[in-house]
Amino acid sequence: MPINLSGRPFLRLLDFSTEEIDYLLKLSKNFKDLKRTGTPHRYLEGKNIVLLFQKTSTRTRCAFEVGAMDLGMGVTYLDPGSSQMGKKESIEDTARVLGRFYDGIEFRGFAQTDVEDLAANAGVPVWNGLTTEWHPTQMLADILTVQENFNYDIKGKTLVFMGDAANNVARSLMVVCSKLGMNFVACGPKENMPDAELVKTCEAIAAENGCTVKCTDDVAEACTGAHVIYTDVWVSMGEPDEVWAERIKHLEKFRVTKEVMAMADPEAIFLHCLPAFHDTNTTIGADIAERFGVTEMEVEDVVFESKQSKVFDEAENRMHTIKAVMYATLCG
Repeated sequence: MPINLSGRPFLRLLDFSTEEIDYLLKLSKNFKDLKRTGTPHRYLEGKNIVLLFQKTSTRTRCAFEVGAMDLGMGVTYLDPGSSQMGKKESIEDTARVLGRFYDGIEFRGFAQTDVEDLAANAGVPVWNGLTTEWHPTQMLADILTVQENFNYDIKGKTLVFMGDAANNVARSLMVVCSKLGMNFVACGPKENMPDAELVKTCEAIAAENGCTVKCTDDVAEACTGAHVIYTDVWVSMGEPDEVWAERIKHLEKFRVTKEVMAMADPEAIFLHCLPAFHDTNTTIGADIAERFGVTEMEVEDVVFESKQSKVFDEAENRMHTIKAVMYATLCG
């Protein structure tokens, strides 16, 4: 049966079947091939989209803007101070206005209920560029990167998320791995694990797809023989600065080091959704080094800069996978 996603919102991968996710990944590869060969693909000429950002971003904004322009669309970017949404105008009213101007709406912000309210009221496809709960466009880029490094044969491979496994990236990885037949391991402190109900949901999905979901605080148990080691920042955007001390204390033993990578499969790759604190060449990195004496946080610089690190392929793939989502939901 052919896949048709026309008119669908893209809010979380729990709402999509394995076949639909596979379709988006194949479409992403096709768009990447077209981009690499310089083949024009302005398939959505005449359409316009708006990007609503409560949280700033490098990759998400650039991926949506370049992807939309490649497809022939016009783009309006509204930064956190450029719209009245949630201040003078409700999310519902904003959605009903923008849905009359634009063919699609991207939202990057905090509450998942905000992007769901947009989708319920806009009358056009709404895409989740990140919320506190979910990060679905990042997941497609992550999996496309894994596919590229394992000859598109990812069933049965094991992905380990190291660190704060309760965050939106870890939760989303658990879902997409379960849907696609990859073993998922959350490795971090017991108090930083995904919600128990979500784990139970993903365990059931994984059982249907011949893979497993596991949560552990044992680094060697998690990483030995793994094919993908993935980590993320220890403090997410929007969290209070005061949590750094606690996070460093609890997460330091889950830093991705060269010793961790040595435990993994010889062909294992390292992934990070970026930005990464692997040195002190940022204001936050320098501040943390001065306050806590920590010069590398979630990943050692030697790992980040190694041949195993595919983080910049992963970043580029945001553009190709976002392009696939926009095309599939706007055109079918």
